[in-house]
Amino acid sequence: MAVMFDLIRPFLFAIDPERAHRLTVAALRVRSGDHAQAEDDSLAVTVAGLRFPNPLGMAAGFDKDAQVAGQLYSLGFGFVEVGSITPLPQAGNPRPRLFRLVEDQAVINRMGFNNAGSQVAAARISRLRQRGLPGPLGINIGANKDSCDRIDDYRRMAQVMAPLADYLAINISSPNTPGLRALQDESALISVLDAVDEGCGGHAVPVFLKVAPDLQPADVDSIARIALDRGLDALIVANTTVARPPLRSRQGGEAGGLSGAPLKELSLACLRDFRRATGGAIPLIGVGGIGSAADAWERIRAGASLVQLYSALVYGGPGLPRRILRDLKQLMRRDGFSRVAEAVGTE
Repeated sequence: MAVMFDLIRPFLFAIDPERAHRLTVAALRVRSGDHAQAEDDSLAVTVAGLRFPNPLGMAAGFDKDAQVAGQLYSLGFGFVEVGSITPLPQAGNPRPRLFRLVEDQAVINRMGFNNAGSQVAAARISRLRQRGLPGPLGINIGANKDSCDRIDDYRRMAQVMAPLADYLAINISSPNTPGLRALQDESALISVLDAVDEGCGGHAVPVFLKVAPDLQPADVDSIARIALDRGLDALIVANTTVARPPLRSRQGGEAGGLSGAPLKELSLACLRDFRRATGGAIPLIGVGGIGSAADAWERIRAGASLVQLYSALVYGGPGLPRRILRDLKQLMRRDGFSRVAEAVGTE
């Protein structure tokens, strides 16, 4: 598949990014999901009581409707996060809403939680569960744009998805649903967490919270305190940014969330802030601007137990996850670690 990507990349980059994404998903759907790599104990990590075969995950946003989760493991990912999924189907924001910034190895999106809704996704995930998975499956949950009660949307999503998920990821940090990031404020966040707890009922599923990289220091401290008080199982740091570092692409001024290489330093700084604020008491998942083993290793040394990528796959192709894992083992041995988990937070 990596060779095929090299051949068809000029075609994919010549067409609309959203159409190219749909074609990529369609290609993955015809691929068998039974070719997960052999597990290497040196790369295995345990977070929230879950064993991850390796620390590299597919971030939310790629497989919004859980169409190809099984196939993504076969690329080498140790875990996959599907979504964001909302209670009701929604079309998302008007097109165009996805932009490649090739000169910057970046992407801007203002998709707006476009997805087929919770019932469609739940049916697919249920079938996937029956076949078995080689690593944890996370389900990223969100609220409908026109909902009259977004907090209750998270309760409803937890109710539907908790029995199907290895972990739930609460997404209140997307910049593409107006007002959603306000749910990161202290009182609103507590209400969201209460709603998710109620929705989970008797299902003891780990709950992760995905945060924005654009937080002020006081916000970081507040979220960290709530996460500690509520016993959250992990923080995913961080979502796309509304900031605009210097960009070369002519589309750099498009509205939406920026991801890819330009997000690297901001996301890394945010990870370090949360490591400090939590004192290492809560596992962190580093995401944003990770495109190489060196990037992944830097996040791990800075405090991330796991890492995720998405935008880098646009430019690196389907062979990227295995290349990162191969090189990660070399970096681990270079620095004198026998297991990747030993290196977490040692920078």
